[in-house]
Amino acid sequence: MKAILSNYRQSPRKVRLVARMVQGKTVPQALNELNALTKRAALPMKKLIESAAANARHNFGATDEDLTIKSMRVDKGMLLKRSLPKARGSSSVIRKKASNVVVELVSKSGAQLVSKEAKAVAPKKSTEKAPAKKVEAKKPVKKTVKKA
Repeated sequence: MKAILSNYRQSPRKVRLVARMVQGKTVPQALNELNALTKRAALPMKKLIESAAANARHNFGATDEDLTIKSMRVDKGMLLKRSLPKARGSSSVIRKKASNVVVELVSKSGAQLVSKEAKAVAPKKSTEKAPAKKVEAKKPVKKTVKKA
C-alpha cells in the first residue's frame, strides 16, 4: 500500500527531516506527531499518510492501528530556474527545488495483504501438468526465381 506526492514545492532536504521522524511508526502515532510538529512539510506529509491508509482500508480491508510506515522516501522533483539581477548588468540563478515523496505502509503482523478484487478473481491452481509440446524441425524454404 503506497501513496505518492509529486512535485511538492519544498526542498527535499527540509522534507526529509519530517519523513525520517515518522518512519517506522504506526499510522495513528505518526499522525499524532505530525499534528504537533511546526514544520511546513508536516501538513502535506500528514495528508499523504492519511491517503495511503485510506488506500489500505479500501483495497485491503486493513485497520489504521495495524498499519506501520515501512518507508517514506523523499526524492528530488522538478527544478524551476529563475534569475536575480545583479550589479553591472549580470544576473545569478535561483534554483527553486521540489520534492517527490513516496510512502509505503505494511501490516504490523507482517502478513501479505491481498486486495479484495484479487481474492474474488484469483484463479484456482491446478495440480495437473500441461502436456509437453512436440518440437518439429523447420523445413528448408526453396526459393524460386521467375524467368522473364
